[in-house]
Parts: sequence; C-alpha cells; structure tokens
Amino acid sequence: MSSSRQSQTTAVVTGAGRGFGSAIAAALIDQGHQVVGVARTANDLADVHRRLGAAFVPVVADATDAETARTLIEQHQPTLLVLNAGATPAVGPVQEQSWESFSRNWQVDTQHAFHWIRAALRRPLTPGSLVVAISSGAALRGSPLSGGYSGAKAMIRFLAGYAADESRRAQLGIGFATVLPQLTPATELGAAGVAAYAQRQGIDTTTFTAALQPLLTPAIVGAEIARLCQDIGDQDEHRVYELTGHGLHALA
Repeated sequence: MSSSRQSQTTAVVTGAGRGFGSAIAAALIDQGHQVVGVARTANDLADVHRRLGAAFVPVVADATDAETARTLIEQHQPTLLVLNAGATPAVGPVQEQSWESFSRNWQVDTQHAFHWIRAALRRPLTPGSLVVAISSGAALRGSPLSGGYSGAKAMIRFLAGYAADESRRAQLGIGFATVLPQLTPATELGAAGVAAYAQRQGIDTTTFTAALQPLLTPAIVGAEIARLCQDIGDQDEHRVYELTGHGLHALA
C-alpha cells in the first residue's frame, strides 16, 4: 500500500476505547490513516480522542449490533477494518459456569466479528481492502477457566477464512487476516486471566508471568497490526498470525 494511499485511507477499529484497540488506533494514525474508533463507553473514547486528536473519530455504539456495522461501513467507506471488540470472560471452571457466562464471548466477540465480516462482504468493501480479526492464542491452546472463550475466538478465525473464500468466489479483492495475541497481564482482560491461571497452578503471578516473557504489550500490538496493514499481500487470501512479545509469526 503506497504512502499516498495510506493518507487517504479510513480505518474502523472496534473496541477502540482501551487496551489493544486504542493502541492499534494510535499506530494507524501514525501511519496516516483516519481512524473511526467504536466502543460502548463514551468516557474511554473521549480519552483516546484527547490523546490522538482529530484523526480519531469516536463513535459510541455497540459493535455487536448488525445495524452499527452496516451503517458505519456505509457512512465511512473504510478500506481497513480491525475487529478487536470483545467481552471479559467469566473466570471459573466449567462446573461453576452458567450457560449465560459460558457463552458470553460467543454473544460479544464472535457475534461482532460475524456482523462486521458479513457487512464487509455484502456492501462490499472496495477491492484492496483488508479485514483484520483479532482472535486469541487461547484459540490454539484452550482456556479451561474462561468458559467458551477459546471456542468463540477459534470461530473468529474460521469466519475470516470463510469470508476470504467468499471474497475469492465473488472476485471482491478483499483480504482477511486473523491475529491471535498471546496472554498478557498488560491489559485488564489479560491480567484477570493471568491471576486466575497462576492461582490454579498454585504459583504467584510474577512466577506465572515469567513464562510469558517477553511480554506482549499494547504498544507492540499496535505496531505489529499497523505493519501488517502496510503489507496486505495477495487479495482474497486469509493469513493467520500468532502475536507474542517477539511480534507476528505466520501460522501454516
């Protein structure tokens, strides 16, 4: 993607109010993108807007709503979607979960990815556009203390793959990438997971965290997603990456 094209590009980032989402927004703005940041919490978005300035367009909305996805794609005509929104999973073994807590991430993370990917195909986005779906390393290894979280995140990877197939069949020229970040205590969601799994293993969080070095930070996530968006590769393909403190690593 050329620098002149980058300067004209609008990106939509869901879950942009904090953590990975706000870091991704900042890195994309540094590249010259205008970023439409979607989140449910107005105060969080206002804080990001103050930090990033006019290039960040805050939209207070529920990213799991199909009409939100359709309307924002129609209004802003983005060539880049970063689907990062998600719920903090309920922590506890399966016998302590209710179906409502177990399915929380299916209702938020997976549902939001479904609506945005569907809208991207149905509009469709312009040829050369890219959809980046943020999944989780839990999709590879499971997450026994977070209900249906790992399955919900695995389904996001499948959805992006299905969508790439449909883009290829219809010759839409839309690229798809799934990124699976490693567990990290550097976010609110990750810190809760680290505490729970450390307790389950009977060790302190410092000892548990030592095994995750080098730690994945929001700044690394933002920089790596921005780099990925510079090199979108062949269209209609689905690329999958694990993301650790060492950066992106392509999976077969």
